[in-house]
Amino acid sequence: MTAATLPPASAPQAATAPAAPAAWPVRLLLDNDDDHAVHRAAYQWADPTRGRITADPTPHTTSPAYLALDVLRAMGRDGFSREGAERMSTDPAWRAVTCWTLATSVHEAIVLRAHRLTVERLRRLAAWRADTGIRLTLLAHAPERDDEQRLREHLTAVGLVDVVTARGPAAVLDEIGPAATGRRFGPPPHDHVYPLPTVPRSSVAAFRADCWRRQNETDFAHTDAQYRAGYSAARTWLARTLPHQSSPAGGTEPANGSPEPTAWSLQEMEALRFFLARLASSSPSPQHTVARVRGAQAGFLSRSVLLNVPDDLTSCAGPGITTVPITPRIVHSITLRLPNPLRAAAVAALLFTGTAKSLLSMTQIASVDDAGTTVAIDRDSRTNIGEPPGPRHMYAVPPRARSLLRAAVEFRRRTPRTAAGHGLFANCFGTTPRFEALIADAGLPIPALVHPHSEDDWHTVARCWHLHTPAPPAPDALPRLVELRP
Repeated sequence: MTAATLPPASAPQAATAPAAPAAWPVRLLLDNDDDHAVHRAAYQWADPTRGRITADPTPHTTSPAYLALDVLRAMGRDGFSREGAERMSTDPAWRAVTCWTLATSVHEAIVLRAHRLTVERLRRLAAWRADTGIRLTLLAHAPERDDEQRLREHLTAVGLVDVVTARGPAAVLDEIGPAATGRRFGPPPHDHVYPLPTVPRSSVAAFRADCWRRQNETDFAHTDAQYRAGYSAARTWLARTLPHQSSPAGGTEPANGSPEPTAWSLQEMEALRFFLARLASSSPSPQHTVARVRGAQAGFLSRSVLLNVPDDLTSCAGPGITTVPITPRIVHSITLRLPNPLRAAAVAALLFTGTAKSLLSMTQIASVDDAGTTVAIDRDSRTNIGEPPGPRHMYAVPPRARSLLRAAVEFRRRTPRTAAGHGLFANCFGTTPRFEALIADAGLPIPALVHPHSEDDWHTVARCWHLHTPAPPAPDALPRLVELRP
């Protein structure tokens, strides 16, 4: 070891920010004996799920683009290796590396064959480290004296001067550390969800009772659990969002002295759309969605608010109807097969919004909030020019898809000549062959593409009114159904 001291493994990292100095010095590990145990230890140490990757540069090439693809492969994103897959040039490939690093938990990287890295490749690695604060380790195998000297000169040329060195197999193995534990490879297991039977097309007033009469005891228990979840979510959301408006003023006074219902404002309607999208975005089937929405309607009525949705929800499109839950297995498929952040986010957005690609193509960079939790699409500003704006189309981003959206936004922002009003998914849904290739690369069924929906998504046509009546004494728990089954 040199006189420089490596920071302990438990030391905190500095906050990542573009052009910020890295918190860790570069580690240069010199395996003079080319010990196979060192190579094996570097691979076994890697665990992308815990933010640690080992990149093995493709031999017989000095292309910076190939090195970026090697880093993406180390992250588990190797869809570019499939026949007919999209190719990325040098700049987009390195932007993808940076964006995936910032959007995920990758914070340490080992690069093998370091003594063969060119100045341009080291410059790209230095920029990646400066943009993300990643802890970079370079591992050289059996370098000659000239190779080591040339590598140090190249490191100095690209500004990597804070270098600490470990030499010899024993010291190198000690610096690499123990092998990762746990399951590191292969897709996650499938989720197991209890399938619900076809639910009745009853209104909110009769829905729960009709389910009780038509379903067996087990099916009703699962349906009622979804109904109660929607009921509780609605009451909680109303209490937080409209704490003082259970009996709002401002309605017109008709002859009989009872004020007329008051429609919700533009801001309230946008908030409602987001609530309904969030309620249904994780729903595993349309039947689960219908039960949740009917429960939410009951919860709204208990606060003197009338929520009106389409009568036959299963014939509509939108969250919970033409969507696919973003499970760990879905995320694994997307990230494995679509290394381009824009393509990955586009497919994920089709899955969790369930909307038509013509509407989704209107998504602007500024439509996604900083945390990646909300997508707000303003279609009226493009289709109804000159008319007052209406409520935006609001979609909730599931937690597992947020890193995909953040990576796509970061990718667009780092693209030259890009503004916040530019399209986030530009050129993703354009020509039919390109779009079909994108879907084929993802290898996932997307119900929104085959569902016969010509109207707006169901949650965007929902309407609410304040009833101006005393709220009924609804208990926290719904009453039991006591009538006899037929």
